[in-house]
Amino acid sequence: MTIALAVARPTAAAWRQALVALALVAAALLIAFHRDLAAMAHIWWTSTTFGHCLFIAPVLTWLVWIRRRELARLRPEAWWPGIAIVAAGGFGWLVGDAAGVAFARQLGLVMMLQGAVVTLLGANVARGLMFPLCYAVFLVPFGDMLEPPLQQVTVAIVLPLLHLAGVPAAVDGVLIHAGRYYFEVAEACSGAKFVIAMLAYGVLVANLCFASWRRRLLFMLVCLVVPVLANGVRAFGTIYAAHLTSVERATGFDHIVYGWLFFGLIMVLVMAIGWRWFDRAPDAPAFDPATLSTPLKHRIALAPAVALVLLTAGLFAGWSAAIAARTAILPAQIDLPAVPSWQRAPLSTRAPWQPYYPGADHYLFGRYTDRNGAAADLAIAVFASQREGKKLAAFGTGALREGDVWVRVADVPGFAGGRAMRMTAPGPVERIVATWYRAGGMVTGDDRIVKLATLKARMLGGDQAAVAIHISAEGAAARRTIENFLGALGPIDRLAHDVAAPR
Repeated sequence: MTIALAVARPTAAAWRQALVALALVAAALLIAFHRDLAAMAHIWWTSTTFGHCLFIAPVLTWLVWIRRRELARLRPEAWWPGIAIVAAGGFGWLVGDAAGVAFARQLGLVMMLQGAVVTLLGANVARGLMFPLCYAVFLVPFGDMLEPPLQQVTVAIVLPLLHLAGVPAAVDGVLIHAGRYYFEVAEACSGAKFVIAMLAYGVLVANLCFASWRRRLLFMLVCLVVPVLANGVRAFGTIYAAHLTSVERATGFDHIVYGWLFFGLIMVLVMAIGWRWFDRAPDAPAFDPATLSTPLKHRIALAPAVALVLLTAGLFAGWSAAIAARTAILPAQIDLPAVPSWQRAPLSTRAPWQPYYPGADHYLFGRYTDRNGAAADLAIAVFASQREGKKLAAFGTGALREGDVWVRVADVPGFAGGRAMRMTAPGPVERIVATWYRAGGMVTGDDRIVKLATLKARMLGGDQAAVAIHISAEGAAARRTIENFLGALGPIDRLAHDVAAPR
């Protein structure tokens, strides 16, 4: 008994010191990278797709709490190899900061916090906390790239169901013409938010309720498939209800159901499917402390470990501050180019459209017409450098802004190395928008290449100027109009270079 108390007291003291150090380091990291923390919290609070992230922190607290007895039997010991995780997170954050990728910055912050836990508490404790540490990844909003493919999946489910129900229906991109109405399968209706939330929920249930990895994987498959199918049926039900009654009644009911109630029903359905195969006792310990009590190599004193974590994270923050000062020298004023055989004309009043670049250093927009009356719109946005709030390719900027009256219908073949989309507005009015970006001295229509080119320019030096160019036209002859205007305008890379080159 005396020996047990003697062992327990030093262990309790070690835990107090380690937890105080961890709390101070975590607070320092969150303060130093507060903009990324604030950005994540804003997304959690305002985005319906990532509302489930609000529950992740309480879940993490609970996961640690249910391990408290097992953890108390372990001795926290600072472990210097854990700094590799801090460094990996810091480098990922720096890459995201340089390329303007919020996901990489936010994931990097979470990894630095994970690395702080491993470094200050040691490898044995980290193994006991393995699942909570890994589950912290769900604090980072991710998965919005699933929206476009899930829109297509939803359309593929809805159309045959409408035909089966006897409703005449045709599809055009993400637009469904069913009976008397047109319906848009928008990003919010793709079911992505339920798939992402069910992924987080499914991982938690798989860990707590299953011991067999085979059953865990099968349960995760159910968690991903059921929401997709259920969302397709829900979308069909809304359209069918509109066909029988009115679009106002159907969408009103859908807005009531389509939310946490719908997600709750999916959760119940998934749990009902997996219930009979649960093979882990509810009171089973999360881990066996006896297997994690081996002597730890590569230990380090707690105070140097704290300094090492803070210095490592500070290195990348300082590197970011250094490259943030890089900026291109732009001309004081730029003008829309003169285009042979085309004249400047008043802007469209039928269905006004302009791309959205709130952080641009220069922004120009104008309309041109040729001798046959064909009209093309030209937009140019120029940035001296890119950073948060001033980016070429960011959510809600570019050809379509968030909440725009214009709706993307489908991507269409691009022009001269760029990309293009077809979109529509109430009227209906259709237009095609061709897009090019110039970043890091190269011209592309691919958002991903823009981010890589921006990353290279900011990390290694080079041309910091960035340019977005859009050419757009309305109506059935829009594609031919853009081709004719582009032929008269000349090479896009020359135009992009000229508007950003200092004079």
